[in-house]
Amino acid sequence: MSEHLGSDQREVLIIGGGPAGLSAALVLSRARRRVTVVDSGEPRNATAAHMHGFLSRDGMPPEELRKIGRTEVRGYGGEIVDGAVERTERTADGFAVALRDGTVLRGRRLLVTTGVVDELPDVPGLRERWGREVQMCPYCHGWEVRDQKIVVLATGPMSVHQALLITQWSKDVAFVVAEAPEGADAERLAARGVTVVVDEPARLTVESDRVTGLELAGGETVACDAVFLGPRMVARSGPLTDLGCEMNDDGFVKTDPFGLTSVPGVWAAGNVAKPAGQVITAAADAVWSAGLINMDLIEEEIERELAARS
Repeated sequence: MSEHLGSDQREVLIIGGGPAGLSAALVLSRARRRVTVVDSGEPRNATAAHMHGFLSRDGMPPEELRKIGRTEVRGYGGEIVDGAVERTERTADGFAVALRDGTVLRGRRLLVTTGVVDELPDVPGLRERWGREVQMCPYCHGWEVRDQKIVVLATGPMSVHQALLITQWSKDVAFVVAEAPEGADAERLAARGVTVVVDEPARLTVESDRVTGLELAGGETVACDAVFLGPRMVARSGPLTDLGCEMNDDGFVKTDPFGLTSVPGVWAAGNVAKPAGQVITAAADAVWSAGLINMDLIEEEIERELAARS
């Protein structure tokens, strides 16, 4: 790896500058560690106008949270580098992270908080409205569409659960599914007043920049004001796979309860490790990881000092 920056080594490199990465950087910089956050500028919630469920920040635009977080981290001496990571390697004394522009950063410990990419069904209109009227989490966005017409689009084994959950915010819920639910699922949906529509989605209809319905393959249109679905979440795990971290069958990295991966010195926090986590839980997980990283560095420093004395 060639270097545009000097070979000076940070104590902690954090890949990912969202709520998880910035929360960890805040804790570590306040612990007087040399910390660098690498941020690609591609947050998962970029299309969402507001975030919810974060005490004292409810309704805040996600970009504003990131801006405040960056200012706080820098206030304690933390460094933030804008750039995309191309490759991550282990070195004799830690890790090297190569950026797309040729810059190489080096650190003793590595925390990956790169999140996930949401893959949506191939239905025209869904991607364009994602983060607006098309959502996945009612705890984050259910209040904003309360008592409106809501369609839940079946995308996987948790879709019945999602349809049942949505009924807490609206009693006008239609569940669009390719095959009619049977047995207990059918009974539970009926008990909550969910209308089951057996068909395939064709496209989302939009008028005056608002969702008005979901057109089906059979020609019918189900009127709605919002659509909820479960996307396929794909981990942005490149830095972790580069280093040979052990992965679960679902493609997400294996960690201990505090985010330590199978590779010593490498932690993961936020949605890259727990895809269903909300903003506040991703930040909280990263705070735990940051504390353990700091203690891990302290133990290494103790060992080095004891070895020097012997």
